[in-house]
This record gives sequence, C-alpha cells and structure tokens, in this order.
Amino acid sequence: MNNKPNQNFSNLLENPKDFDIKIKVGEHPNIKEFKAHSIILSSKSDYFKTEIFSRWAKREDGFIILNKPNISPPVFEILLNYIYTGIFSKNNEVSLLEIFIAADEIGLFEISRQIEKCLLETESAWKFPKDYITICKYDAFTNLREIAFKFKGNEAHEYLRQGKYLKALEFYEDILKNIPYSAEDQKSASSWDLSNYRCGSEELNELSKVLCKNTMLTSLNLSNIELGSINVNSINGFFKRSGVKVLADVLCKNFTLTSLNLESNVLGSEGGKTIADALCKNSTLTSLNLFNNYLGSEGGKALANALCKNSTLTSFNISYNYIGFEGGKALADALCKNSTLTSLNLESNALGSEGGKAIADALCKNFTLKDLNLRFNELGSDGGKALAVALCKNSTLISLNLFSNYIGSEGGKALADALCKNITLTSLNLQDNKLGSEGGKALATALCRNSTLTSLNLYNNYLGSKGGKALADALCKNSTLTYLDLSENELGFEGGKALAAALCKNSTLISLDIRLNELGSKGGKVLAHALCKNYTLTSLNLLANNLGSEGGKALADALCKNSTLKDLNIMYNNLGTEEGKALTVALCRNSTLASLNIQMNYISFKLKSNNPNLIIIQ
Repeated sequence: MNNKPNQNFSNLLENPKDFDIKIKVGEHPNIKEFKAHSIILSSKSDYFKTEIFSRWAKREDGFIILNKPNISPPVFEILLNYIYTGIFSKNNEVSLLEIFIAADEIGLFEISRQIEKCLLETESAWKFPKDYITICKYDAFTNLREIAFKFKGNEAHEYLRQGKYLKALEFYEDILKNIPYSAEDQKSASSWDLSNYRCGSEELNELSKVLCKNTMLTSLNLSNIELGSINVNSINGFFKRSGVKVLADVLCKNFTLTSLNLESNVLGSEGGKTIADALCKNSTLTSLNLFNNYLGSEGGKALANALCKNSTLTSFNISYNYIGFEGGKALADALCKNSTLTSLNLESNALGSEGGKAIADALCKNFTLKDLNLRFNELGSDGGKALAVALCKNSTLISLNLFSNYIGSEGGKALADALCKNITLTSLNLQDNKLGSEGGKALATALCRNSTLTSLNLYNNYLGSKGGKALADALCKNSTLTYLDLSENELGFEGGKALAAALCKNSTLISLDIRLNELGSKGGKVLAHALCKNYTLTSLNLLANNLGSEGGKALADALCKNSTLKDLNIMYNNLGTEEGKALTVALCRNSTLASLNIQMNYISFKLKSNNPNLIIIQ
C-alpha cells in the first residue's frame, strides 16, 4: 500500500512553522491534539476543505479548531502522515478496518479503496471479534460486513466439521450478542447443516448438550450420518444408548428447534417408534424429514399415532419408507384427527389402491392439508377414482402429485370430472399414468371449466395427436394455466400444429414443455410462427423433436421478432452449421433470451450474442 513519499510535505510536518490548525481526536481519556497546515489538509481532502473554510469553523488564538472524537489518535496519526508524505505506514496495533472507516469519513478515498480491497481479500487483515462488532454498526459498508461474517463463519464451520458443537455455538453467541445483525446472519447462526459429517458417540453427546441449552438453533440437518447405528456411552460409562434415543430424549427437552432433517439414517421401525414418542412430547418442531429410513409399517403406524397427539408439525416427509397399506391406513386415520399438518410427502410407500382409498377418505374430512405427494404408490385406477371423489369434497388441497401410479384412462377421466368441481387445486402432477387420448380429452374438457389450476404435468401419458389437439383447443379457452408439460406424448405434427394455433390465442401460459414429441420440421415452423405472435410464453422446451434445418431456421427468425421468451431448449434436433449461423444472427438482435441450450446438434462453432446476460449451453 506504500506510495512514493512527498519530501516537501514531510518537511512541513516536522517544521511547526505556519501551523494554523489544531485537531483534537479521540475520547477521554485517550485524547490527543495534532497541529497541521490548513492549506495541505484542504488540498488533499474535500472534507477538510469544507470544514476549514466553513463560516462556522471555530477559531481560537489564530488556530482553526476541529474535533474528531470518533477517530482514535493512533489512526489519525497514520492518516496525517499519509496526507503529508504519501506513505501508508501501518501500525500493527491499529485495526485496518478503523483506518478504512476514518479514511472514508475524511475523504481519503485512494487509501480507503486500497484498504477495502485488502479487507475483502485477506482474512488475516481483520481483528476478530472486535472488527466484526465495529463493521456491524455501519450500514453503508454492506460488502465488508458480508465478507467479515463469511471469514468469521469459516471458523464456526470448521468447528462444526470437527464435531466441536459447543465451540461453534459459543462463536455464534459471541458474535451475535448485543450487536445488530441481518436476517442472513441469523440464518447462518440458527441453521446448522451437519449432513454427511462423521458423527460418533462423543459428537452426538456434545450435540445433545447444545440442544439442551435451548439457544438460537432452530434448524438442524442430520441427514446421512448413520444415526441408526450410533451407540452413545452414558455419563457413568456402565451402559450405552442408541443415538436415536439420545436425540429423541433431547427433543422432549428442547424448545427452540423447528426443523429437523433425519433423511437416510437407517432408523428402522424401532427408530421410527422412538422419534414418534418424542413427537408426542415436543411442542416446537414444525418440519420433520424422515425420507429413506426403512421405517416399515410399524414405524409408520407409530408416527401416525404421534400425529394424533402432536399439535405443531406442519410439514412431514415420510417418503421411501415402505409403510405399506397398514401404515398408510394409520396415517389416513391420523389426518382425520390432526389439525396442523399442511404438507405430507408419502412418495414411494407401496400404499396400493387400498391405501390410496384410505388417504382419499381422509381428505374428505381433513381441513388443513395443502400439499400431498403420492408419487410411486401403485394407486391404480381405483385409487385415482377415490381421490377424484375426495377432490370434489375437499376445500384446502392446493398441490397433488400422482406421478407414476397407473391411474389409466378411467382414473384420469374421474380426476378430470373432479377438476370441474374443485375450486382450490392449483398444481396437479399426472406424469406417467397411461391416461391415453381419452384421458387427455377428458382433462381438456375440464380445463375449459376449471378456473384455479395453474400447473399441469402430463409427461408420458400416450395422449397422441388427438389428446394433444383437445388440450390445445382447451388452451384457447382456459385463462389460468401457466405451466403445462406435454413431453413424450406422441403428439406429432398435428398435435404441434394445434398447440401453435393455441399459442397465438392463449395469453396466460408461461412455460410449455413439449420435448420428445416428433414434431418434425413442419412442427418447428408452425411453432416459430406462433412465437412471433405470442407475448406471454417465457420458457419453451423442444428437446429431441427432429426439427431439422427448416425448423431450426424458422425458430431463429422467430427469435429476431419475439420479445418475451427467456429460456429455449433445442437439444437433439439435427441442427447444423447453417442453422447455427441463423441463430447467431438472431442472438445479435434478440435482447430478452436468458438461456439457450443447443447441445447435441451439429453446430461446429461457438455461438455469439450481443446480450452479456445470455447463457448459451453448447
């Protein structure tokens, strides 16, 4: 940071002759008076120029008097030396941050910029925790404040990595105590991610002590730490307890934790029962993730029983636990009694049609659940029909995921009829359910009547061109749908043509996914024509549609005119050099596209764009 010294100014500093200004700096008892030349100070700093020549400047015995109580004498001495000599001579006892703040205040911007660069790049340039407490008092220096927390946070993260949880807690308490902090600071201190960390008996004992302290910790991620296989030594060393039991006991005493992630911990049915017992006593947890823990039907039933007694949990993930019909039936019974749960994930639990019907019956009585995930549960046509009946009665569910449940055309038609009556559902996922063209046509009819659905996923349902055309016609009448996935449905050119016509009339659809539909070059051309007229679509996925040369060039021409599309995927479409050139021309004119994926084509050169924000994946 040293600059070439100014010999003339250096001589003046040592020669008291012509001093005409006195500056008192610091606070009692550390106050020091400095004498200087007003002409030099004003020539180096606009701040001093304003203060010195102000009509309100205090004068005494021929001296201009200035007071700077907020700058310490050692800091001011360094800055005054810099003003006179051009040399930054840092005193190791003085904080760089204090020098930066003072330099910024008195308008020595060259030195303040140099110091700021050093503080932003070098962790050792900080004096913790003093500097962190100082920087938190200055709202104007947010970039320095963020980097200070990042540097200091590295220490806490290292403690967490080593399993020294009490030391990490001590750090956060010291830093956040009695100082202003942002929501981001609070999140870092209160949300601990210990996933995939090595955790043994000692570490778990220490973590239990942290949780017993009931501090600022509100979110804890313990996924994939093999909790189910940890045995913890007791204090007297005579016996051991399972890690799950230790954690469960702590949950009965903790009053601050609201979110707990125990994903992939091999808890087993016994571990599930232990956690269930804790839920009956805990009164703060609102989110619990037990994904992939081999809970089985017994663990599922125990947790269902806990939901009948627990009054705080709002989000519960029990996916991939194979609780079967018995566990599903127990959870369904719990939903009839529970009045707090709003989100339930039952993905991949082998519920079967009977389990699906039980859940459906519960939905007729439950008035709190908003988000339900039933992916991969082999519900079948009967389960789909039962859920359709429930949707006609339920008035709270907003999101329903039925991905891959073999619902078939009959189940699809029943659900379509329900959509004509339901007034709350906004998101429905029917991906991979073999609905067929008949199911597609029934859903198209429903879309003409439904006024709440905003997201519909029909990926891989054998809709064919007939189902595609029916849904396209519905888009001309529907005014709420914003996301539609029709990928891998054998739409062909006819289906693509109908969708293109719909895009010219529809004014609400934002995202359309029609990959893997063999639209061909003709389909690409009609869609390109539609893009010249549509003013709402922002995302379009055309992956693997064999658009070829004609379709690629047509899309390039459309991009020259379209002003709303932000994301376009045209992977695997047999585009070559000529189409690449056409796209380059288009990208020089288009100013709205943010992402373009052209991978797996035959374009041998890198595309260029005038838009610096555009991401081209090639």
